[in-house]
Amino acid sequence: MIRLMRVGKKHEPKYRIIVTDKRVKRDGAYLEELGFYDPISNPHLVKIDKKKYEEWIKLGAKPTKTVKLLAEA
Repeated sequence: MIRLMRVGKKHEPKYRIIVTDKRVKRDGAYLEELGFYDPISNPHLVKIDKKKYEEWIKLGAKPTKTVKLLAEA
C-alpha cells in the first residue's frame, strides 16, 4: 500500500509518501519512502519519485485516494 505517514510538529503537519504493508500502523515501519507532501507551504509542496511510484504500482501496491490525487497533480 502507498500512503501518507505524518511527521512534523504539532499544528505543523508534514507527510512522507511511503510504501508499507496494509496492516502496519500509520506511523509504523515502512518499506520505502517515495517522496513528501507539505500542506502548510503556499503553494502546497509535493515531491514524488515517479519512477519508483510506477514500479510499486506495477508490483501491485495500491495508493490511497489522497496519494493518488497528489501523484496525478
